[in-house]
Amino acid sequence: MRVGLTYDLREEYLAMGYGEEETAEFDHPATIEAIEGSLRRLGHQTDRIGHVRALAARLVAGERWDLVFNIAEGLAGISREAQVPALLEAYGIPYTFSDPLVLALTLHKGMAKRVLRDGGVPTPAFHEVHAAADVDAIDLPFPLFAKPLAEGTGKGVDGRSTVRTPAELRAVCLDLLARFRQPVLVERYLPGREFTTGIVGTGAAARVVGTTEILLSANAEAGAYSFVNKETWEDKVTYRRVRAADDPAVARAEAIALDAWRLLGCRDGGRLDLRCDEHGQPQLIELNPLAGLRPEYSDLALIAKAEGLAYDDLIGAIVASASERVDAGRGAGDARRHPA
Repeated sequence: MRVGLTYDLREEYLAMGYGEEETAEFDHPATIEAIEGSLRRLGHQTDRIGHVRALAARLVAGERWDLVFNIAEGLAGISREAQVPALLEAYGIPYTFSDPLVLALTLHKGMAKRVLRDGGVPTPAFHEVHAAADVDAIDLPFPLFAKPLAEGTGKGVDGRSTVRTPAELRAVCLDLLARFRQPVLVERYLPGREFTTGIVGTGAAARVVGTTEILLSANAEAGAYSFVNKETWEDKVTYRRVRAADDPAVARAEAIALDAWRLLGCRDGGRLDLRCDEHGQPQLIELNPLAGLRPEYSDLALIAKAEGLAYDDLIGAIVASASERVDAGRGAGDARRHPA
């Protein structure tokens, strides 16, 4: 296949004057090189496209691909991750990973939690803060945890995110509202173990790759897998492989993750974050259906490696899942166009 690659390169945005935190979700050149190398070793031709505006220009110029391997995060708006998939769908071009609905939903953490809650997936009770007055309406017991509504990679999460008094809560919410210009998600703080679970596949074919427990070192920012902890993880975080067969909490976390993945219709591959409450019961914190894929750095790649799944095989599993879905869709489309 001729496979296009869509992505947002961090160094390009830094050169345009954006800051380190603003560009935290964007990709390193090593990620693009690794994905492209894997695709070529798997027998595909590759074509680097880049961000959504580069994609738009090339589509207008008449260029097409058999499949687009999409890891573009987008720059502006709560639905920014949905921009590339929506554009590709408008032109009838298949792509990897989740569709615009799923990507827009999961980036809006409040909306995602409402759907998860309605579907019976355990997730912490929460409130959304859109303005200062909303802080007074929060009736959850302390401690609480506050973070931006629509960010990833720990952006806006630091040592102040765990709040224990109304004064702390107000101060953190007002700061986040001003810094990120978006609502703040305030949820019940879960004091227990933290897991991240990797998944590949779609629907009934989705399967857990493995789970890592996140252990913060003594010199890490306490209480959260924060932006600083993620960016300087080498001396702040230990990633411990855990197995469902040996640990009931891990088994429960993986079952919850798989249920959530299927409930929301996530596709091909991704990662889910869970944390245990005071009783040791896992609850889902976030879904990441557009997970990082940098070898030796990104959680999904590290989980796969720990479970004996080589990087090329991880990329191959993602492409195979997308290809099976596309082939099935084409068959259904043919049947609709040419009824028996």
